[in-house]
Amino acid sequence: MFSLSSFLDAFWPLTMAARYTLLVSGLGIALGLVIGAFVCVLALSKSRVWRTVAAVWVSYLRGVPMLVQLLVVFFLLPVIGIDVPAIVAAVMTTAIVASAYISEIWRGAIMALPKGQTEAAIAIGMRPRDSWTRIILPQAVALSIPQLINELILLVKASSLVSVVGVMEITRASQAQAGVTFRPLEAYLAAACLYLAINLCLAALGRWLEHRMAV
Repeated sequence: MFSLSSFLDAFWPLTMAARYTLLVSGLGIALGLVIGAFVCVLALSKSRVWRTVAAVWVSYLRGVPMLVQLLVVFFLLPVIGIDVPAIVAAVMTTAIVASAYISEIWRGAIMALPKGQTEAAIAIGMRPRDSWTRIILPQAVALSIPQLINELILLVKASSLVSVVGVMEITRASQAQAGVTFRPLEAYLAAACLYLAINLCLAALGRWLEHRMAV
């Protein structure tokens, strides 16, 4: 029978574990934005070699499950002499995986803009660098906001996978709570509520950013 008290009691330890969920997701998306921007530049390069490098990067990361990539990174680092905590491996994997999707989001946003804008900027004497920073990039960022927020929401949910390498995030904490109380239903329902609350806040943030940065 469902126990309301067990359900409510589960929230405190899960809320503490949510810090690691937000840490892995937040740092993952932040680093993913940087790496993704670099990969996007390569994908838009005039060099066929750099375009191929970007295509291989994106294809591999989108084609291999994140859990497998997490395990590869987690066990590869010690082999090459890099001993880091599990959470560092989790953040690295999240950032690398996110970069593949973010690079495609930004590439699509840039290519969706009319080419006439760049031509017009050059025609009035604007330097290519200025046309990118003042015309192309602001519009591309605004267009990509919905997809970037969606990617962040997916990362929050995918962060449950890092429990496999021992990071005490929401899913791992709910498993521990269920093992202690022998109330798995209440523990996992509490975890579901926390994930839902986090993602509803992110969705609201996305709508606010869309409104503020409307093109």
